Amino acid sequence: MSGHSKWATTKHKKAAIDAKRAKAFAKLIKNIEVAARAGGADLSGNPALELAVQKAKKTSVPNDNIDRAIKRGAGLTGEVVDYSEIIYEARGPQGSALLIECLTDNKNRAASEVRVAITRNGGTVADPGSVAYLFARKGLVRLPKNGLTEDDVLMAVLDGGAEEVKDDGESFEVISEPGDLRAVVAGLEEAGIEYETDEVEFVPSMHVQLDADGARKFLKLADAIEELDDVQNVYSNADISAEVMTELEND
Repeated sequence: MSGHSKWATTKHKKAAIDAKRAKAFAKLIKNIEVAARAGGADLSGNPALELAVQKAKKTSVPNDNIDRAIKRGAGLTGEVVDYSEIIYEARGPQGSALLIECLTDNKNRAASEVRVAITRNGGTVADPGSVAYLFARKGLVRLPKNGLTEDDVLMAVLDGGAEEVKDDGESFEVISEPGDLRAVVAGLEEAGIEYETDEVEFVPSMHVQLDADGARKFLKLADAIEELDDVQNVYSNADISAEVMTELEND
């Protein structure tokens, strides 16, 4: 789930713990297949594939799985891999909004499963465009503080085109235009600064603060959507404070 809330930080910690689960692997494998289909199996001539492979290796996807995905995507195994990207929009509790990014080989199945997950868990399917305008596509790098100041990070990423550095409690978020993401990452690497994730994500322009009741309902809805095989990412403008998260953890 995209960021700027305590809930996002909590979720990313959970994602790191769950990284070896089949769902996390499946997402990364799909990205490799799509990149290989679009630009061929040669990593040196296909930057998107090289990046997808890097991310998979960082999450400990076995090399055999990566190699098979490259061959399958590039059509070297005789299989045809054809995924479509679709975005669904939804409303959650207390005025929260969700963007649901799918990568699917069956649009009808994806549409049906996403709709059921939303309506059965207290959400409402929104009309196209009625939620999307609340978000902008941005490059987003998350990194642990590790004793760094905001200025330390800013100095490393400014020349790469970073727009801002946000303090997110235990970590920093560096926001840029999608096209500047690689340059921002290169700036961090050059400065010897470790980062956790680097993605192009939908970042909300404003946030909706949820109380404990709204947060409970929202998390149930978001979790149900994220469990679907065709769902790659869920983004939201929901903000759950540290106090509310503590209350939920004590339930």
